[in-house]
Amino acid sequence: MATILIIEDDTEVRAYLDSLLGRAGYTTATAANGKEGVEVFEAEAIDLVITDIIMPEKDGIETIMDMKRVRRDLKVIAISGGGRAEPENYLHSARLLGADRTIKKPFTNEDILAAVKELLD
Repeated sequence: MATILIIEDDTEVRAYLDSLLGRAGYTTATAANGKEGVEVFEAEAIDLVITDIIMPEKDGIETIMDMKRVRRDLKVIAISGGGRAEPENYLHSARLLGADRTIKKPFTNEDILAAVKELLD
């Protein structure tokens, strides 16, 4: 089964995604910010990344760019609830810089699972 890296600074959202994807049969790895996420990505065989955009230490946009420099074929789902701007603005930027799918928070289990399945099939 595929390994999915979840990069999310909100502990509850990170735990929720970890549990959801684990129950769906995926192996998961987690990180609390982009800096940690890149370290995990470099150390483990990751098939897909789900990353928040607004995070401390290294945001999701920079994280996506760093990972895509190493593996252009890496599948990425960007998620955001917004920050100083509407989430659509951040998600649009993420899409332009390498995210394969974008999902606005709050999202449903079906939103995440459908995007993961589509990208890994």
